[in-house]
Amino acid sequence: MEKIKVVHLITDLNTGGAEMMLFRLVTKMDPRKFSFSVVSIGDGGPVGKMIQRAGIPVMELGLNPLRPDPFPILRLLFFLKKSKAQILQTWLYHADLLGILCGKLVNIPRIIWNIRCSDMHFENYRPFTYWTVKMCRIFSRFVDGIIVNSYEGMRVHRMIGYQDKKMIRIPNGIDTSRFRPDHNAKDRLCRELGISKDNIIIGLIARFDPMKDHKTFLKAASLIAKKRKDVVFVLAGKGIDSSNRELMNLLSYPYLKGKVFLLGIRNDQELITSALDIATSSSLFGEGFSNTIAEAMACGIPCVVTDVGDSAMIVGNAGLVVSPGNPDEFSRACLKLIEMGAEKRKELGRIARKRIEDNFEIRNIIKLYEGYYRKKLYEG
Repeated sequence: MEKIKVVHLITDLNTGGAEMMLFRLVTKMDPRKFSFSVVSIGDGGPVGKMIQRAGIPVMELGLNPLRPDPFPILRLLFFLKKSKAQILQTWLYHADLLGILCGKLVNIPRIIWNIRCSDMHFENYRPFTYWTVKMCRIFSRFVDGIIVNSYEGMRVHRMIGYQDKKMIRIPNGIDTSRFRPDHNAKDRLCRELGISKDNIIIGLIARFDPMKDHKTFLKAASLIAKKRKDVVFVLAGKGIDSSNRELMNLLSYPYLKGKVFLLGIRNDQELITSALDIATSSSLFGEGFSNTIAEAMACGIPCVVTDVGDSAMIVGNAGLVVSPGNPDEFSRACLKLIEMGAEKRKELGRIARKRIEDNFEIRNIIKLYEGYYRKKLYEG
């Protein structure tokens, strides 16, 4: 059987949930049945390098939406025509819009969007993003399919006006061979940070973005630190470093001095995650399917999450769910997990990992993508 040629078009390839899911897809789908190439509208970023090291070609357009330049778009059109792709899979709003326009111009047989968020509060972002989503609503009738990674994302985009009959939910997949319990991880991280392993480590792995709501997390951290001297907080992700003035201002909350460690972007996220005693997601809006929470669960770490997107459904009975934007409730949930003791947290962690293995293992999600691609290409 001839390989199905798929081109993936994504906004950029910096470290994030969508980018890592794309990486898992192109490196784990059956290479005997599919061939891939990846195009980044912006730059390649660290995930682009990871994809290239796996032997998959990556093209960087270097397009800046705030500085219109027709040349990168012409390069994309030429590349798509030359690729003879049977499927153009786009990721995130800007790539969805550019993909439907360019894909139709060069007659790509099947164009499929991929939506990774739920209810975005567009007042927190540039007007360009708002208008891009409005345009996507109009053009959604012309795509062949829309993959959405969450039930909440489907509900929200149905309300926006996206074509309901085009949407299918395929959740994120977690590599449980990479994200797994590691009983030595905490010792290694504590040595790196220069802290005692007797500390309880609460983590938030998320880029600095309004939707991730680091403000609520750090307010809650202040309340926790006031009551517990043995708790430290580890933050990692894009923008999580001392050069971020807004973040540094948040660290002025009481009781946080010497308690918060900023790790920035890490390539050993599985080590950081496995080292935690409690993982969290403090998202205020917009979350679809939280990769970092599912990865923590795969590592056997109990979680505290806000009820945003599909987070409550993902966690189930393996953690605690609180209202978004409520540091008091968030802190109480973390303290509850602390006070239940290490053994009960480990039991929650075992339940969490089993939940990921049963519902979100990457191999099973890959099969859903493979089946969907074949169905769209051969059945329409």
